[in-house]
Amino acid sequence: MGTRSISCAVVSLVAAIGCSSSPSTNPGNGPPAGWPDGHASVPSAGQAEDVSTPTTVVGTGSASSCTADAFVAAVAKGGVVTFDCGSDPTTIVLSSPAIVFNDKGPKLVIDGGGKITLSGGGSSRILYMATCDPSHGGYPTGSGDCNTNPGVQLVVQNLTFVDGSAVGIPEGNNNAGGGGAIYAQGGSLKVVNCRFFANLCDPLGSDVGGGAIRKLDYLIAPGAGPARPVWIVNSTFGGATPDLGNSCANGGALSSIGVSWNIINSYFANNTAVGHGANSGQGGNGGAIYNDGNEIVLDITSSLLENNHANEGGSAVFFVSNDKSGSITIQDSITRNNPKGTFETPGLPGFYVIAKDPANVVNSQILP
Repeated sequence: MGTRSISCAVVSLVAAIGCSSSPSTNPGNGPPAGWPDGHASVPSAGQAEDVSTPTTVVGTGSASSCTADAFVAAVAKGGVVTFDCGSDPTTIVLSSPAIVFNDKGPKLVIDGGGKITLSGGGSSRILYMATCDPSHGGYPTGSGDCNTNPGVQLVVQNLTFVDGSAVGIPEGNNNAGGGGAIYAQGGSLKVVNCRFFANLCDPLGSDVGGGAIRKLDYLIAPGAGPARPVWIVNSTFGGATPDLGNSCANGGALSSIGVSWNIINSYFANNTAVGHGANSGQGGNGGAIYNDGNEIVLDITSSLLENNHANEGGSAVFFVSNDKSGSITIQDSITRNNPKGTFETPGLPGFYVIAKDPANVVNSQILP
């Protein structure tokens, strides 16, 4: 965590100095969104959404008007959410997560305009979406499985997420553990031009993961995961120093079960999987990325993964397709200084891969 602390519900980065009592990471210490050398073209499905006609604008022109309550209410309403918090960067600190309701339209877009930081204050998740929670509306009836409920298309763009925490949240029947900044079960998720610093989830657990993001989408229906991948575009997870990194038992930055990912022009640094004993113990797999399931696809394009660490397997990436139907491709990317824990795939430093075929490495440097 950073050396500053804040107690204000909402503060600009300048006004934050002098507040006290709850942990705070200064987003100004972190790198910009995305890998500067990442220049891959982004398909239309992975591009930022139009927010020119917002459903709700949080704030009325000042930092003090951008309250946590106003943000939570805007997310609950659905649609397109933007901010009017004044000219300076502004941090909104949440004491409980904003809930994405499954029956509030097909898409929820939250756009921070590059000036908004959402903080969990070291004690709360920031965003929570769960199609298997009947209290969130849109719960499927009949024989449909809630895990593959189309739910809401959640899009976050031009935002920074800091100090989110899912520590102490039990997994339970809906696997609700993990996801310090964002927990998303069912539906779909797109992340564009965002930054994630110092987000946490439980340090021990065989499957719990996602210091920054936890995505669940069980493949009850064949092809459901590859058909609606998570997009991570021009985004940053961690930074040059360990205090900026995200951490959890598994998947320091990203964790998923039954989910496919398209990761483009993005940067992962100093994220950690701090568990131990691997899946038969208390985790420790996937320093930056933990990807588990069956028919899953992981595409990493024009991205840099460096200085991530897992106590067990895959300090950069842990990718396991249990039925060996899945695939992983690393293209126009660099991975380096992701040191071996207790195991990794021979010849692929920083990776542990079980897939249909060996990892497809195209025009990339996979360095020790």
